[in-house]
Amino acid sequence: MLAVTAALSGTFAGVADATPPGIPSATTAKSDLAALTVKADGSQTGYSRDKFPHWIDQGNSCNTREVVLKRDGTNVVTDSSCAATSGKWVSPYDGTTWTAASDVDIDHVVPLADAWRTGASSWTTAQRQAFANDLTDPQLIAVTDNVNQEKGDKSPDAWKPPLVSYWCTYAKMWVAVKHKFKLTINSAEKTALTDMLNRC
Repeated sequence: MLAVTAALSGTFAGVADATPPGIPSATTAKSDLAALTVKADGSQTGYSRDKFPHWIDQGNSCNTREVVLKRDGTNVVTDSSCAATSGKWVSPYDGTTWTAASDVDIDHVVPLADAWRTGASSWTTAQRQAFANDLTDPQLIAVTDNVNQEKGDKSPDAWKPPLVSYWCTYAKMWVAVKHKFKLTINSAEKTALTDMLNRC
């Protein structure tokens, strides 16, 4: 909570674009990728976003979305209810700059539905809540809203950020989250991640 408080009270000047914490080196990501279990995705049956309670309270009247908006933006100003009233966000997925928080989505790098299909269906609600609000790993990032909607719940074999220059970082983040939460990957996903990490 101390880290969250510090992030909320600080002003981030000169931030080029959103950079979540915990992004591993390419070497670590390749090692972690090799350690992941490869198997076909499980069923989507029973999935609901409601089973991953998200944007929970993080203290100081701020929820998870608001904390990430503040972390990933530049010169973000918030009102008494922690809503961002001004600032600048550069979406690393497509390189677009936004000055209205309403144009920015907080992406779950590993989508909730993908997590469900690859292991989270057997988790407790508390575990799914922790995953959906994870501020210590590279799982949440501020990006252009329609790009996030285009991504949906696709894994890297089916969707990659429009900016090819970000593929290395995206793959490192994806692998880090799957490794941390012991989620599985399918063979097409592993091939795509391997190709993306080879760009690093």
